[in-house]
Amino acid sequence: MLIDDILSKIDLKNSRGYYTFETFVLNLLKAHLEKNGKPFFPHSRRMGFDAFAPEGIENINGATQVEIKFNLERYPLKRLLDQFHQIKNRMNENGDSENLLIITPNPIREKTRERLFFYAKEVDFPFKLILWGPEEINKIVAKNRKEANEIANNLFSLRIESAVVKSSKDWKRDREERIELLRSLYKKGQFSFFLGAGVSSSAGMPDWNTLLNSLFVTYLTNEFDNESKINDLDIKQIVNRLNEIDEPSALMAARYLRKGLDNSTRESQEFTNTITNNLYKLRDSNKRIDSELIKSIVELCMPLRTGAKVKSVVTYNFDDLIERQLTVQSIQHHSIYSDNEFTDPDELPIFHVHGFLPENTDKYESLDKSTLVFSEEGYHLIYSDSYHWSNLVQLSNLRDNHCLMVGLSMTDPNLRRLLDIASRNTDKTRHFTFMKRLTVEDFTIEKEKEIINNIDGAKKFLDRHHNLNEEIMRELGVSIIWYTDYKEIPEILRRIKQ
Repeated sequence: MLIDDILSKIDLKNSRGYYTFETFVLNLLKAHLEKNGKPFFPHSRRMGFDAFAPEGIENINGATQVEIKFNLERYPLKRLLDQFHQIKNRMNENGDSENLLIITPNPIREKTRERLFFYAKEVDFPFKLILWGPEEINKIVAKNRKEANEIANNLFSLRIESAVVKSSKDWKRDREERIELLRSLYKKGQFSFFLGAGVSSSAGMPDWNTLLNSLFVTYLTNEFDNESKINDLDIKQIVNRLNEIDEPSALMAARYLRKGLDNSTRESQEFTNTITNNLYKLRDSNKRIDSELIKSIVELCMPLRTGAKVKSVVTYNFDDLIERQLTVQSIQHHSIYSDNEFTDPDELPIFHVHGFLPENTDKYESLDKSTLVFSEEGYHLIYSDSYHWSNLVQLSNLRDNHCLMVGLSMTDPNLRRLLDIASRNTDKTRHFTFMKRLTVEDFTIEKEKEIINNIDGAKKFLDRHHNLNEEIMRELGVSIIWYTDYKEIPEILRRIKQ
């Protein structure tokens, strides 16, 4: 099997295709070098490169670092060499690596080769630079046809294997590097926020299940209003039992509720008012409405002397808590919750892409035009309409900016679809998301009682679990910023602005 046949089966237009190609090449080189009695270490990220061949490859003599790049034609070559130089400076060894082999699935133009070697000489590049395109890979394939064919037929399982069994990295050190990168992107003004339910929860707003249960109670109370034997406790027990037996999805439950609370085919004002009342009524008043998380987000939205650094805020939350804090900080902003709305260049746009339910409706106009993504119907409307304004807004931000996602579980299929589209034609991870990292203690102990006996086994599982999450997010162009305590998030956000 020749490399052309393999490349024809891999969609190199998105990052998933790139990582599939990376898996093929690394496993091919490993098989080839093992056949020749030479060591090879794929995913040897201890130095920051994709792999390490201590005894060289083919006619490349000496210790060789391997780096796979998507398309050299798309890279600013000086910046690329500078990145490699920085990696070299971080290496713990005393400069044992002599060569850097860059492999790309696309043909390399002679002009690009000349420029790259010219820049390498100009900056006194610390490696001897070697470039491989499809032609060079083809030669390795020709010498290992059986192995290449086997690798190509098992790419998915090999990718999963490489993700879960690679050695654990120092995740705190990786986090520091990502925070430093975020600081750089923030200073350049290439920055947008994507906010989810976790942001509102920090200020005591109800989670989705709590809101649904409350609406169930409202609906059932109305239905059984004339029956004295049915009280609130009875209703809650009925709801809990119904959920246990049917296990409806949140969106299905919301659809059922909408049908019960509103007999019309579209969300009526009465239905909207019911959700709004329950949303704010259920807020935990013991928590500050200006939570540390919300304040830290708004602090980053505050313009500096050199101008505004946050270009936009995309929120999936119904509430107006971000707007309230922006007002407190005297930051000009404009809430956008429907099509054909425009902002002044001096205003920070707040896109409510799943609908907007402010507590004080008098401050806003045309709220009835907001597409409320509460039930299956609303979700299907947006998911199926590629040109719906909310999809275009999300996709525009994901393509044009570096986005930091806060309070999102990253399980929403529409967001993942948009991330997949936005990650095409690049192997870079442009965006960042906060995710809670499970500690061994949290995983194995509950209520001071050990619930898992094999601690070493649990630790190994968690390492692989986190590695797999990193790999899945990397496919979507997203880097994970791990945390173990929610209090860490505001602290990290404030460090970005320092």
